[in-house]
Amino acid sequence: MPLSGKEMLKQYEKAGWAIISREGSHVKIGKGKLRESIPMHKELKKGLEQKLLKRLTSEGGV
Repeated sequence: MPLSGKEMLKQYEKAGWAIISREGSHVKIGKGKLRESIPMHKELKKGLEQKLLKRLTSEGGV
């Protein structure tokens, strides 16, 4: 089952990422010099979800 943007944001925050800004339907988050944008959609598309999860785990997150 695909994750929602809100669920993905919670995972990033749990891994130490902080919200930088909220613009429309996207939230920009950062950790050190790293930056990512998460769309606040009900369901993330499969490719985007995989990209975000890969980024999260490769940066020492979850």
